[in-house]
Order: sequence, then C-alpha cells, then structure tokens
Amino acid sequence: MQFPLRTIAFPAACAALVALVPLCTGTARAAAKAAMRVHTFTRQELTDQFWSEGACFADINRDGKQDVVSGPFWYEGPGFTVRHEFMPATQMSKSKRMSDGVEVSFPGFKGRLGNENEYAKNFFAFSDDFNHDGWADILILGFPGENSWWFENPGHNPAANGRWKQHVALDVTDNESPHFIDIDGDGRKEIVCSSKGVYGYAKPNPKDPTKPFTWHSISPNNKYHRFTHGLGVGDVNGDGRMDCLEKNGWWEQPKSLAGDPIWVLHPWTFGTGGAQMYAYDINGDGLNDVITSVAAHGYGLAWYEQYREGSEIKFREHIFMNKEASENRYGVHFSQLHAIELIDMDGDGLKDIVTGKRFWAHGPAGDPEPNAAPVVYWWNLVRNADKSVDFVPHLIDNNSGTGTELKVMDFNADGLPDVLVGNKHGVYVFTHHARAVGRDEWLAAQPKPLK
Repeated sequence: MQFPLRTIAFPAACAALVALVPLCTGTARAAAKAAMRVHTFTRQELTDQFWSEGACFADINRDGKQDVVSGPFWYEGPGFTVRHEFMPATQMSKSKRMSDGVEVSFPGFKGRLGNENEYAKNFFAFSDDFNHDGWADILILGFPGENSWWFENPGHNPAANGRWKQHVALDVTDNESPHFIDIDGDGRKEIVCSSKGVYGYAKPNPKDPTKPFTWHSISPNNKYHRFTHGLGVGDVNGDGRMDCLEKNGWWEQPKSLAGDPIWVLHPWTFGTGGAQMYAYDINGDGLNDVITSVAAHGYGLAWYEQYREGSEIKFREHIFMNKEASENRYGVHFSQLHAIELIDMDGDGLKDIVTGKRFWAHGPAGDPEPNAAPVVYWWNLVRNADKSVDFVPHLIDNNSGTGTELKVMDFNADGLPDVLVGNKHGVYVFTHHARAVGRDEWLAAQPKPLK
C-alpha cells in the first residue's frame, strides 16, 4: 500500500545560508545546497499485525537489495511485498472489536488489531554475519529479562529453507534501550545492555559463534531492574574510547579492558529514563553533548550541553519539546518517546534526531495520551550564527508511531536516509525523497515558530 507523499520543509534559520552561497566553501556550501530541497516520504505498510517492537534492514538473500526483518519474518526488498518466516510464527490472538464488540481472531499479538495491552517476545532486531559465511544472520533481543538469540541464515536460498537454526546469544538481556554496537573498538559489534543487575556487553565468540556470547561487566551489581530505561554508547570525554551512557550518568571506558575492570561512573541525571542515548557535539563547541528523551513513558526531548569546570565534566539540560505545545518553539508535543535515532537526514553534515510516539506502550488506556496520533518526526539540527541551536520538527507520518526502536538507513542507495518502524501498529517503511526548489517555494514551505 502506498500513501500520498507528505511535504517536509526546512527551517527558516537556514535562510541566511541561501544569501551566503557565493561566499561559502566546503561544508557551508554543502549545507546551503542541502537546505534548498523539499523532503517528502512515501509510506508503505508491510503488515498491520503486531509481532515485534522493532525491525531492521539487512540483505538476507544476498541480491544486493536491502530486505526488512521484523518479528518472525523477513520481507524481500526492495518491494517488501513478499515475506518469509525464519522463526515460529504460531501466535494467534482473540479480541473484541472496539467498534461493535464482535470477537475476532488474528495472527500475532494484541496490538492495533485488538483492544487491550499485550507484549511480543521480540523487542529488537539487528543483523550481522556471526558465523562469517558471507550471509546475513538475524539477532533478536527478546522481552526484557529473557533470552536473546541469533538465527543462522541457511544461505543459498534462505526463502526456501523455512525456519532457521536458533542459537542463544545472551540468556538475560535487560534494559529497554539496548544497543548492538562496537563498544570496545575491536571492529566487531556487541550487545550493550544490563544483565542480572549489571551493566556490560556481550561479545560473540569468534572461534565458535554458536556458543553463548561472552559477558563483560562494566559496573558493579547495582541490581538494575530489567525494565530500566535509557542506555547509550558514545565518546563523552573525547578520549577516543566509547563510554556507556545511562540515566544516572556515564561510565568511562578505561585505557585497558584486560581483566574486565569496572569502569568509572560519573554521576549525572539525564532525565528519569528515556530511550536510546547518544554523545554528539550539538552546538559545535568541540565537546560531545548527550541526546535522549527525558521519560520513555512520559514527555520530553532534550540535549544536555557539556561544559567544563576545570577538568570536571558537567551538563546543562535543554528540553526543547515537553508536555505542553507552548514549550516547543514550533508548537509540537507528543508523549512516549521510546525510540530515538541520530543521523544526518538532510545532507548538511549535522546529525538530526529521528523519533516519535510509541504506539500503545501500555495499551489504549496506559501512559499519557495513549490514543493521540502515533507520529514519527525528524528534528533538523540548526546551528545559528549566535552559537545557539534550534531543532526544527518535520512530520514524517501521523499514523504509525514507533516501537522500542526505529532504524534509519538509506536502503535504496539514493543518498537519502529512509525510516523503518515495527510496533503494535504494524511494520512501516518510509522512503525518503528530496526535490530541489527555488527560494520562494522553499521559504513558503518553512515551519512557522509560535508567536
């Protein structure tokens, strides 16, 4: 199913770049050129069934095209109209329709097709070639506190080989915002999460990838709950090593990881527990700031500005979207920011924020504004001449929302990042388009700040 394109425009704060094009070189000229485009997204619904709170892109059948993985299925790219089962998909649910009270049966878990809350066993999807055979395998992080698994791509004709061989990756995967990223700098990705009360990372066994991943603790056993929110990976102090971010501070990676030393915790409050967390220099002052949502089941999108007092690292909180529309410069507000991605959406060299409202995190009667429009936005980062910054909101969709993750990737290799969502509303691909326009059309399309 294809939906009409939605026009997305660029911030008025960039208008000054247009007049300066003749004077610009390098990055500034590229930013000015990028600003003179209107961006749109084509919405494609792959299914309305609820199987997972996440999804990922991967070239499963090695045809050079990115496929989509969500729940127990992978969808053949680039059309995504043909799906194949790689793990058991036997779940059937019953629910009474909200419109007339008639009981209906449907595949998957209770989500959009039902009228009450339910959770899938599949929370996050990633891909990597774990056994080094040249075929993309699938990593599924399950319900918090339970197993994570990787599924071995049978190769040659994965669509005809049915259910894939399943291997336990980690017996207990905790936290609701785990990452799959290279945290130790060896060129291989690890599961970064908490497990059994401890923060750390789980590393695949290079000699025998079918064995459970090896756990490396970075914190003491502080009895972190399996439903703890907020987690990230990034270089906070600029020493070239990746640190671990959480809502209560950041864990500094030591110079040597030999013997699994406990990392040093630098306490700081980054909200009450949001979504994925990132370290990135927002204002261009050379110091990496922290980006996250304030409360995954509440309100607030913020960046925490790093500053120094001597050798001590501190942060200033900047919440630019909150509970009330008046608290955002452009009048935008929504709740339940349970998934965040940081990526350059417009090609201006600055990373932007992609996020949205998680659809029915706790069902149709849970959390603030559970039945408000399930939106997806990207927030364009603008650095102003006076050293201030602005995040300008651009609506991607208002009838899908996010899950516990979203993925942004240029799946069709046209130079524009596309957006993928899997949640209780279904599975959606938003294909990104950009059109060069004249100055007048561009200016007319700008979002207008509140007066």
